[in-house]
Amino acid sequence: MSLVMLACVVPLLALGVPVAFSLGMASCIAVLAVGSFPMIVILKETFTGIDSFPLMAVPFFILAAELMSGGSLTLVLLRFAGQFVGHKRGGLGYTNVVSMTFFSGISGSALADAAGPGSMLIKMMDNAGYGRAYAGALTAATAIVGPIIPPSIIMIIYGLQDERVSIAALFAAGLVPGLLIAVAMCTVNFFISKKRNYRSSGSLPPLAEILMNTWKAIPALLLPVLILGGMRAGWFTPTEASVVAVFYALLCGKLVYRTLELKALPGILVRSALLTASVLIIIGFSGAFAWILTIERVPHTVAEMVVQWNLSPIALLIAINIFLLLFGIFIEPLPGVMVLVPILAPVTAAVGIDPIHFAMIVIFNLTLGMITPPVGGLLFVTSNVAKIPLSDLVRELKPFLLAHGVVLLLLTFVPAFSTWLPRAMGFT
Repeated sequence: MSLVMLACVVPLLALGVPVAFSLGMASCIAVLAVGSFPMIVILKETFTGIDSFPLMAVPFFILAAELMSGGSLTLVLLRFAGQFVGHKRGGLGYTNVVSMTFFSGISGSALADAAGPGSMLIKMMDNAGYGRAYAGALTAATAIVGPIIPPSIIMIIYGLQDERVSIAALFAAGLVPGLLIAVAMCTVNFFISKKRNYRSSGSLPPLAEILMNTWKAIPALLLPVLILGGMRAGWFTPTEASVVAVFYALLCGKLVYRTLELKALPGILVRSALLTASVLIIIGFSGAFAWILTIERVPHTVAEMVVQWNLSPIALLIAINIFLLLFGIFIEPLPGVMVLVPILAPVTAAVGIDPIHFAMIVIFNLTLGMITPPVGGLLFVTSNVAKIPLSDLVRELKPFLLAHGVVLLLLTFVPAFSTWLPRAMGFT
């Protein structure tokens, strides 16, 4: 049955059918073709996939991000980041990276970062004389920090697929890799700005203005601290933390920044509901797909086969990296986690690879697929908001992809980048 399902899902994805419906249709065809189970089992497993208390964190974190964005948060973070780096050569490029990194600690979504603050930053860089294609490439390459720095929807889903890791540990594990990515993007911006002479027309603002901008940004910057700190102190679980984040976002938008109007709430709720529905559809159909793989013992078979190869942990991680990079080109991160983690996690456990270390490698690889053609969803979003041809955007992405490759090697060969902080905070 699993062979029939895999034979169906590949051509459906190649034809451009949305990932969720490709997985759902392939699962239905496999059950019909074999006839061993009634069709109602697909419906049951689809709803079982989303019937989870920890999964309730997804809609609340999405709503919190929408509420924070509904105020003046984007402009506040732009001013805060720009005052430190905006006056340097390539300053708007650094502002782009720093702002997107700060915003990723609120949104948890690469697409939201690119479509929201990313669109504003691209316009600013274009007006200042930066190439529009370069601005779009820098934005897309930096936006993948969104699912890596907490709170992260992908990490919530991963925590549900591998019982060896907690969502809180994954949240903590993403901080250092996220900062590594930001440093790598700033490094690329430094060399390209020097080569193309992207100069800044601004100057370092006076101390009073710096202090004022920093004071205004503190409430927004405290959200990730509140989430991780609250979980570390035992005040709330990740799911409860998402509800706290919603009330904190309401408090900031209405009382602190005073830019969140009540008449905007219906639109915010609708956008949050639509995004939540799209995420849950993917999770539900991925659950049915993964159920068929499980009853066919595909994960166990693959694990036993790989163990027999007697690969060292490093050799196995290199092979998994190559596989994930290729897999991520054609499928989105959420279904990728749902389908692959139940298969690959037992394999890495058998050779003694740290589950947190492996989790960050999987999440980074699959997220990187969002900026690799031909399917990369982040490329299409950025191309649309920047109003540039996709070919120009891909051409400018090459040095950024190389920098991401360096970060991936660091995460692969130095496990401490992923595991040190969760252990230091007591999450493992």
